Amino acid sequence: MTSPLTTPSTTPHDPEAQDLDHQRDAIAALGYELRLLVDATVRTTASPETLHHLADGVRALTGQLTGPRRQPSDIPEVDEFPGGVRMYSPVTGTGSPLAPPMRVTPVNGGVVGRVVLGIAHEGPPGYGHGGFSAMLLDELMGWACTAAGRPGMTISLQMRYRGPVPLQTSLLVSARVTGSDGRRTFVKGTITTEGAPSTILVEAEGIFVVPDPEAARSLFPALGDTK
Repeated sequence: MTSPLTTPSTTPHDPEAQDLDHQRDAIAALGYELRLLVDATVRTTASPETLHHLADGVRALTGQLTGPRRQPSDIPEVDEFPGGVRMYSPVTGTGSPLAPPMRVTPVNGGVVGRVVLGIAHEGPPGYGHGGFSAMLLDELMGWACTAAGRPGMTISLQMRYRGPVPLQTSLLVSARVTGSDGRRTFVKGTITTEGAPSTILVEAEGIFVVPDPEAARSLFPALGDTK
């Protein structure tokens, strides 16, 4: 069975696999450049004239993204849902201009994410927004559920902020399943810095629920069109 934390292995000469890899590479390349643009945008002290000129240029670039656009309920063809690659996730997606993006790896008893927050994720000057800390943990706790074979949706997330989360610092986000009861899965997660992994800055306890098949079909109608 393929791990939810890795891209399924494919034959190097499989045309469909090559096309998928090529599309993902292109999406990630654009996402990377857009993140650099976002970072420069929130840090610039350029003049109003320069900003208006740049806005015109960005507007022209946006106009080049032609063709059909997916609707909110559509699952991108480059994604593996549920339990796999999410190219546009605002937390882990390499194609997202909003994401840090966090890199997720399995560990004994759970999963670990490594991430550096930029000024675009700022709350108090020099520190990450508390809401973004919650989003990092919510995302990784969901990965922990999937890694445990119990993919689900958040129904409860309790946060405790022990200290500010620094920007432009290597962070460790950890999550593990602590128990289950029927369709409910209980998860804990923490955020620390890589430099001081024993000092917890943020911790969370969450409850995730595995949707029953009827609810899943209602929530994600596009799944009926996927393999």
